[in-house]
Amino acid sequence: MNAYDIIRRPVITEQSMESVADKKYVFMVDVNANKTEIKAAIEEIFGVKVAKVNTVRMQGKVKRTGAYPAYKKAVVPLTADSKTIEFFEGMV
Repeated sequence: MNAYDIIRRPVITEQSMESVADKKYVFMVDVNANKTEIKAAIEEIFGVKVAKVNTVRMQGKVKRTGAYPAYKKAVVPLTADSKTIEFFEGMV
């Protein structure tokens, strides 16, 4: 798997945008990816230094219009001396 297979997409919600000021970013990641792979992928794609990775497995839901599959979220705080991720700067 390459870095772009591990990091699926950023999570753009009100709560995740509030944490951007603290250099914490939220991404949807591959369900089978571990914390070491996620850290290496983010450092490779964005060129930043990751302090640690927190992951949460979210359960899927069954709705009338179809099923939402299970997914995995990663909250990634950066180190104090790291630069910010420019993609999120326009969102805040």
